[in-house]
Amino acid sequence: MYAPRCGLGPGRVNGRLTVNNIRLDRRALSRGLVVTTVVLVMVAGGSGWFRWFDTALAGYLFGVLFLVFATVYRYSVWLTRPPTAKLHQRGWEALWQRGERSTNVRSLPALIVKNLLLQTFVWRRSRTRWAAHQLIFWGCMLAVAVTFPLTFGWFHFKSVGQSARTYETFVTTVPVLQFDVGGVLAWLFFHALDISAVLVLAGVFVFLLRRLKEPGAVATERSNDFLALAGLFAVSITGLMLTVSHQFMEGKFYSFLNVLHALTVVLGLAYIPFGKLFHIFQRPANLGVTFYKQAASDGAPQTCLECGQPFASELQVADLQAILPDLGFDYDIAGGGNWQQVCQSCRRRLVARSQSVRVGGFG
Repeated sequence: MYAPRCGLGPGRVNGRLTVNNIRLDRRALSRGLVVTTVVLVMVAGGSGWFRWFDTALAGYLFGVLFLVFATVYRYSVWLTRPPTAKLHQRGWEALWQRGERSTNVRSLPALIVKNLLLQTFVWRRSRTRWAAHQLIFWGCMLAVAVTFPLTFGWFHFKSVGQSARTYETFVTTVPVLQFDVGGVLAWLFFHALDISAVLVLAGVFVFLLRRLKEPGAVATERSNDFLALAGLFAVSITGLMLTVSHQFMEGKFYSFLNVLHALTVVLGLAYIPFGKLFHIFQRPANLGVTFYKQAASDGAPQTCLECGQPFASELQVADLQAILPDLGFDYDIAGGGNWQQVCQSCRRRLVARSQSVRVGGFG
């Protein structure tokens, strides 16, 4: 075990790989490399060992592979944090607890629809925010459903016989359906990304208008919020401009727009694991929190050491007491007990009393 001199070069500190004093989690690195390799093998196999892989999309593929590696790495590190690790553990325990397994499994699809797809928790806060979230969510989902299979070579088209108007759709080597290039289905296929771009742009504009009009939204605004919106806007608008160039401008500036769009997409993919959009991958963990809260509410209540009234569950308070020392906080009471076993009302009362004693009384 050694540390780098003057913070330069590789080394190991506390079992973690360090580069220029930046600690890297070896387990997370291994998981990221393994998952990225699996995705690359799936791309090779699904595209007929790159037979149907479009080399013009190589930049997009590298962007996706980086997204996969960075997301797995950060998610693995995120799960090692004491609060997240405890919630992750309790969520699985609550899901598979005896006597509740079948009920929890049956309720899981409804929770996925409610919390992940429809995002009803946003609806309760603001219908405007919910509409913006839904527009961006479904626009991005449509874009991913189209872009990733095409980039991986899993999805391709072939003309049928000598006909230039009939195409057949293949998923890897399996023919799925045939369609006429002048039909509605063909238009939907060829303009699916335009539809997704319009949905995303609509959501972005709703968010921007809300932030400009509502004082509360402006007060809570953070710089990375606008960065995420700017990235979504750039990807969507450059993608739409490709269609405009092809359909209405006889291909003028198409090469430039193609490079610009590819650049915005790759940068956007690289930004996702490190910015606000990483919550896309964190949100499913909220399902475990739901089961954990239910299990905690079904358990014994925690009574306040001061007033004797119940204010939380014993399970949640015990977990909080176990986590806080790992984060450097000591809430133990000198005479016995822990301040986490005191309800909020009593804490405020005790703080006020302590301040009064310190200053010689408020009266």
